[in-house]
Amino acid sequence: MPQQTRDGQDSVQAAPDETTRLAGGPSAAPPPATGTHGQSARHGQPPAPAAAAPAGEVDDTEFDDTRPVSREWLKTTPETAPENAPRTAPEQPAAEEWTTQELPGSDAAPAAPEHPTADETTVLPAAVGSDDDDTPEPPTGEDDDVTGGDDGGPRRPWWRRPAVLAPAAAVVVLGGAYGVDLLLSSGDIPRHTVVAGVEIGGLSPADAARTLEKELGPQVSADHTVVAGEFSTTLTPATAGITLDVDATVDASDDQPLNPWTRLTSFFGDRTVEPVLRTDETALDAQLDAIAAQVDVAPVEASIALDGTTPSLVAPADGATLDRKAATEAITGALASGADPADPIRLPIEVAHPHVAADEAQRVLDETVTPALAAPVTLVSDDGATSVEIPADAIAASLTFTPQDDGELAVALDPAKLQAALGEQLGEFGAPAKDATFEVHGDSVAVVPSVDGTGVDPAALAEQMMGVLTTPAPRTVTAQLGPVPAAFTTEQAQSLGIVEKVSSFTTNFQMTPSATNIRVIAEKVDGALVKPGETFSLNDFTGPRGTAQGYVPANVIEGGQLTKAVGGGISQFATTMYNAVFFAGLEDIHHKTHSFYISRYPAGREATVFDGVIDLVWKNDSDTGIYVQTRWASGGSITVTFWGTRHYDIESVSSDRRNVTDPSVQDKVDDGTCIPQSGAQGFDITVTRIWKDLDTGAEIRRESKNTHYIPEAIIHCIPAPADPAAPAGTTPPPGTTPGGRRPGGRRTT
Repeated sequence: MPQQTRDGQDSVQAAPDETTRLAGGPSAAPPPATGTHGQSARHGQPPAPAAAAPAGEVDDTEFDDTRPVSREWLKTTPETAPENAPRTAPEQPAAEEWTTQELPGSDAAPAAPEHPTADETTVLPAAVGSDDDDTPEPPTGEDDDVTGGDDGGPRRPWWRRPAVLAPAAAVVVLGGAYGVDLLLSSGDIPRHTVVAGVEIGGLSPADAARTLEKELGPQVSADHTVVAGEFSTTLTPATAGITLDVDATVDASDDQPLNPWTRLTSFFGDRTVEPVLRTDETALDAQLDAIAAQVDVAPVEASIALDGTTPSLVAPADGATLDRKAATEAITGALASGADPADPIRLPIEVAHPHVAADEAQRVLDETVTPALAAPVTLVSDDGATSVEIPADAIAASLTFTPQDDGELAVALDPAKLQAALGEQLGEFGAPAKDATFEVHGDSVAVVPSVDGTGVDPAALAEQMMGVLTTPAPRTVTAQLGPVPAAFTTEQAQSLGIVEKVSSFTTNFQMTPSATNIRVIAEKVDGALVKPGETFSLNDFTGPRGTAQGYVPANVIEGGQLTKAVGGGISQFATTMYNAVFFAGLEDIHHKTHSFYISRYPAGREATVFDGVIDLVWKNDSDTGIYVQTRWASGGSITVTFWGTRHYDIESVSSDRRNVTDPSVQDKVDDGTCIPQSGAQGFDITVTRIWKDLDTGAEIRRESKNTHYIPEAIIHCIPAPADPAAPAGTTPPPGTTPGGRRPGGRRTT
């Protein structure tokens, strides 16, 4: 339609004409005019100007008076004409009578669109043969949403088309189903949820927890066989610190999926959730350590073995090691999957390859070891006045072979081994160092200061010797003297807090062969220093106790009877030391009482030892050192005194003897080994050690020990009986008759 511009000019819009027109009767609008090429003037061609009517004549040109019809009108029922209205047949105008009038007011036609737009004007023909002659007049107004259909009739609104309504309906239905499904399953475990083969889908969290406890819990806690190479053992998950965390597993399972596709697919398949395991890494590592101890085999590095001064080649070999990380994953993975306990869990093993190859070891043997052991090395002083020969066996004892990561076999001399092999020979150069020690004067103790010395540094000597070992004989190195610090300095001694007597105990004995053994061991232990936290073993400290060390045969108890053995009587010293430990308040690690009671010892507070079999072991559990002093008296006594710092006042309380039993009497034929015993009763006794505060006397703690003594048998050693059958030709003793009567005598009773 023409539109009025601001300057009064009319302009024609080139937009598509979507107006619906009604045709019928004389007033119907003619069809649009066509241009020279058969196109509408509206579609790319300017309209031809209308011929002006001559003056004084009436212009009978028919104008297009169609009116736009709105969709609202199309939806209403047309008005009905009166029944008596005359019916006239509509006239169809001739095609050539149709014209398009150009409205004045525009100097130039609007530019044609780049692409012709189809005329979307729909002309509705008048109904022919209808009961109503007059076509209802449509209401005015426009509705741009109504468009013509392909058949010329009115189209539905876009939102009512099937192509739109069908998907929309599907979305609505599916959305409703999704909402209903989400609402109904809210608070429960999602459907078809499976944990290690256990179905918990659709259950409440509480029911799911009970189901997991009942069905999955026993599977996880059951013993499993683990196999690593050729080694197999039983793994108890609880011992390994692996348990099922039911609450965490339920938490990991109860989240409802919000993805519509996931919810849809859950109708047709399982939703798998891994169970959550609680793992104690310390306990699991301990189990893996035990397995690795049986599985791990260190690779054998190619090296050199020495038998005295004879070298030989050691061939390399692969080792094996447990892959701990993969083993942990294998164990936890099997338990998390609910694996059958009857199925073994296989732990991976890695091959450990040696670093040093055989050819490298052969090179070391040929180039270093063989020439090193071919001759001794002479150590001489600067002035040449002192010389010591280091023999080949000392060199061999000091050689070390260390594999390197780069495949090299490193050769060196161990300074400590070299010093031990040479013994006192190095002492010929310079003056040896003296360690600090302690000295007792009456009831006091003092530190004897240390003294640094001068001598050959074993580390420097080892380095010197390595430079000449591959050279031919004669080989000589010059001793390099330097300061040799004391191993135990004055400062170290003073820091131990050894300032007073802590405890002391004395026992008495007879001057028998056992007295010699008591003296020998007392001299060995005198001056022992036990630092804080250290443990003292009497057997380890003294070493072997044989005739070579000065011990002699003496009485010992064996099988409840006295007999003789080398080192007998040392239990007297052990008992004395045990009581010093007792009253010092130190920790008793191990001691053993005699099988029967010996009256010279306090009942229940005594100890026996036997070389390599029975030991006395105690620990200095205080924060100060203990210096041990022993005193053997020829009159028959041994005293053991501990010096340090007192921390407690110790009291000993003994119970009454109970379960007393009398000894048996035995007559034992004396074959030269019989030792008579006077016997003693057996009984039980309890000894309690009480720790008290030094200042207040308040009890800190107490410890009780029960001792059971068997009776000591009374043994009579009797001579062996004479042979009843006298040899032939034996003359009866004088003054007897064959009947044993004196001549002229009488029988008496």
